Order: sequence, then structure tokens, then C-alpha cells
Amino acid sequence: MTLRGRIKRCRIWLIAAGFAAAGAGQARAVDLGPVAPDADFTAFQITTTLFNTPPGERANFAGHDLTYLDLSNLDFKGALLARSDFYGTDFTAANLSGADLTGTRLDRSVLIRANLSGANLTGATIYRPTIYADEKSTLSDAPKFSGANLTSISVQADLSGADFRGADLTDANFSPLEARPGKGTLTTQPSNILRSCDFSGARMTNADMTRAFLTFSRFTGADVRGAKFNNADLTKADFTGADVSGADFTGADVYDTNFVGARGLETAIGLDHAVNADKARR
Repeated sequence: MTLRGRIKRCRIWLIAAGFAAAGAGQARAVDLGPVAPDADFTAFQITTTLFNTPPGERANFAGHDLTYLDLSNLDFKGALLARSDFYGTDFTAANLSGADLTGTRLDRSVLIRANLSGANLTGATIYRPTIYADEKSTLSDAPKFSGANLTSISVQADLSGADFRGADLTDANFSPLEARPGKGTLTTQPSNILRSCDFSGARMTNADMTRAFLTFSRFTGADVRGAKFNNADLTKADFTGADVSGADFTGADVYDTNFVGARGLETAIGLDHAVNADKARR
């Protein structure tokens, strides 16, 4: 965590301690101002608003600067968060299921064990998030996107182990913005790392998975029509029952990739000349 992040966590603790002291009969609470200097709300204000939101209603934080806040472990109760900026925000173990995150920026956010199932992330960006609690990259730390709307999302990340079952990834961009790292404001990866992800039943029409590492990932029953897997590593990936019509596998490594029962193989592009094409299962 950056020094700025540690300072903000310290501020959160001090603010909470101040309120606790006031409740214990102290003369006054400690007020050190907002958690993030540029954020429109403090973590305390957001927590209080969510706690007081009646059942069936949705808290509205749409269109706000909510950068660098510690919002870990919060239940957002399907809150309206569209177009908000969550750069560097900590969502560890947060429940964002059903939330409206349309057009949000989740770059450099912390998504360890975050639940985004059924959330609407249309047009959102997730660049270089923190996904794992330690260097072991434990797959169970990965966030859940099952049933989420990820239409036109842009991602640069290691999301290995993430759950995308039944999600809508139409026109999703999982290809790096730059061919080489070190260009631009964000240091980019040469490839997205999506090992052991579950895309079963997902809609992935025209999704761009160029150069992604997708080893051991599952696409069973998925709709990947027109998707780009150019130069992707699909070693031991499973496309059982998937519709691969018009999908582009040019330069992909399909060693022991399972295409048994896949539909549209005759229209898939580059599959017969892909790396290890003779080792793929059909």
C-alpha cells in the first residue's frame, strides 16, 4: 500500500476513534477532515448512509469522486454508483452485487474477494487492480462477476480465478492498451492474466482477448461468436458446448484445448493453423 493509502487508513481509524470517544462521554470527537482530500464523501459518511438506507431503496453516490477511500467489507445494497471515480479505493470483501457501476473507473482499486455478481459495469475500466492478499496469488481471493453486465468494459489485470459465469461480456476489451509496458500514465502489462477463470454460459460476442493468458479457463456453453483470441494462451481451456462461430484463434496456443461439442468450428478463424492445433481436442 502507498504512503498516501496508509495515511488515509490512519485517518479513518482516528475518526472512528473520535466518535467512539464521544460515545464514551468525552467532551468532543476528533475531526481530522475527510479521509481523501479530493473525495466528495468520507468513508464514514458512506457507511452511515448505507446503514440507514431502507430496504428496497438504493443509496445514490453516482457521479462522485470517491477515490482512495477504504470501503472494505461494506454492503452497498445495490447502490447507484454510476460514473463515479474509485481510483485506488479499497473494496476488499465488499458486497457490490446488483450495484450500478456504469462508466465507473476502478483503476488501481482493491478488489480482493469483492462480490460484483449481477452488477452493471457497462463501459467501466479496471486497470491494474489489486486482486490478491499476498504474493501467493490465492485464486479464492479473486472477485466474483457472475451474472454481471460487463458490456464494453476495459480491463488490464491479473484476474486469475475470477468467476464470470453467465456474465455479459459483449464487446469487452481484455487486450492491453499498449503493446509494451511503461507507456502512458499507468504501467501496463504485456498481457491480461486470466488463468482458471470460469466463463461458463457467458455472452462474449466480439470480446477481445488478444494475448490473454487463459490457461485452464472454462468457456463451457459460452457464446464467443466473433471473439478475438489472437495469440492467446488457451492451454487446457475448455470450450465444451460453446458457440465459437467466427471466433479468431489466429496465433493462439490450443494445446490440449477442449473443443468437443463446440458449435461453429467450421467458421472459426485460424483454428486449423493455431499453435499446437494438432494437440487440440475436437
